[in-house]
Amino acid sequence: MDIDLEIYSPVHQIKNKLFDEQGLNVFIKRDDLIHPIISGNKWRKLKYLLKKAQSENKTHLVTFGGAYSNHLLATAAAAAKFGFKATGIVRGEQVTNDTLFLCRLHGMNLLFTDRDSYRDKPALFEKHFAGDPNAFFIDEGGASPEGAKGCSELIDELTETYDHIFCACGTGTTAAGIINGIQKHQLATQFHTVPVFKNGGFIKQEIDRFLTTPANYQLHTDYHFGGYGKADDELIKFVKNFVAETGILIEPIYTGKMLYALYDLAAKNNFKPGSRILAIHSGGIWGLLGMKDRFF
Repeated sequence: MDIDLEIYSPVHQIKNKLFDEQGLNVFIKRDDLIHPIISGNKWRKLKYLLKKAQSENKTHLVTFGGAYSNHLLATAAAAAKFGFKATGIVRGEQVTNDTLFLCRLHGMNLLFTDRDSYRDKPALFEKHFAGDPNAFFIDEGGASPEGAKGCSELIDELTETYDHIFCACGTGTTAAGIINGIQKHQLATQFHTVPVFKNGGFIKQEIDRFLTTPANYQLHTDYHFGGYGKADDELIKFVKNFVAETGILIEPIYTGKMLYALYDLAAKNNFKPGSRILAIHSGGIWGLLGMKDRFF
């Protein structure tokens, strides 16, 4: 089957008293609407990896993630859609949860591994799949030059220009791709990324390795709320209020942290009046399944 999927990712304006008071025009690119499961940057990062697997006549996708990984779920769904076999190597002890249920429902085989072994993913791939000529390695989160290429196409789709673009950051692949797209189109846009990890300054190295040319961008490392997958009551309240006020579903792991940062920076007068700001909704709303007990 040809690896192709129509992209439907509209841009909607976010109306809010804070933005009105600051004279800001804030918009959100709804990558969460691309596909109900292979949504947001997950599809963009997988697109050219799937094409590469197909061109190499590989039929078995092998990838990695935690027990609540949106990437694992997206890969499982993409494999089912395009006719691949899929295996997910899961970090940590064997568990069952809603995310892994959906992975299995889409036909993905799951292998659980201890956290020390998980750190060396190429070695794990070699250990389990050295004898499988059909196996195709996909790094955690789809981190790869192919993933960055897919994410760069987001900029091609924009019909308006923006002074600032914001995106959450996990592996650095999405950020690198967007920066590459900004440079390709020679835009004066300032790019901002919000790492979701504690002590997230290391992500700059991960971003830079996928850049086509060196670039200046802003890292906002103070909005991790305790680290990856962590959220405090303030962040949960923000997510609940945002969803209730806009009708746009977000989660507290990626997009919630990025939007909190944007709102907080706006409140601290970080943007000139009249600025046009675009936030990227990177999908992954299934991450809510692992945190639903925190909300009500």
